[in-house]
Amino acid sequence: MIPIGDDNRGRYGRPIVVIALILVNVAVFIYQLSLTEPELQRFIYAYGARPIELAHMRDIAPRIDYPVWITVFTSMFMHGGWLHIGGNMLYLWIFGDNVEDAMGHVRFVIFYLLCGIGAAALQVAINQNATTPMVGASGAISGVLAAYLLMFPRQRVRVLVFLGIFVTVISLPALLVIGFWIVLQFISSAGSLGPQTAQTDGVAYFAHIGGFLTGAALAFLFRNDRALARRQAMRRVS
Repeated sequence: MIPIGDDNRGRYGRPIVVIALILVNVAVFIYQLSLTEPELQRFIYAYGARPIELAHMRDIAPRIDYPVWITVFTSMFMHGGWLHIGGNMLYLWIFGDNVEDAMGHVRFVIFYLLCGIGAAALQVAINQNATTPMVGASGAISGVLAAYLLMFPRQRVRVLVFLGIFVTVISLPALLVIGFWIVLQFISSAGSLGPQTAQTDGVAYFAHIGGFLTGAALAFLFRNDRALARRQAMRRVS
């Protein structure tokens, strides 16, 4: 299942933070495309979040001119390829706008960054000596999915469903769509604890889970009850 849209009835304002995040991610990705292969590798290893560096708070070559913890934030805006950034930005666009609307712009920014921190923290805790850098917005977006699931469990999400050679669009509740996604993350993370395979190599599944758990823990703390009440009133009118 690939989500392609949701029910935005009741959304009050423009998702300016979501749009800004997407633009920054795209700008960084374009910059990555401009680099030669050696330059790109150095950039990823310098500004990606490497568990061994974060666990010991010690920068390893290629070094940067900033404290090593800054890579937790820089890594959130870096991606490993077209599918990586495309999938992440699609999920952020579909699910992030309603979460931002329910929290407010400033709260949403803080919430998003905290989810990214939680994502990195769990991945580092699971494998403190890993030298492969984590890159991508997946952890922070996982937190957004958790907030969406808790605040809008019955919201309808349009998904592409592939049935062999046939493709159709159906509408499903967010509880089912996001629930299916997080179950896959837990299954994949269990597999990643064993020997690396083609399915688990290079994917920080525990970062996804860390971001999701952080988002679930913070969702109701960061929600704006007045905004949610306004959304419900607007949905009744529409």
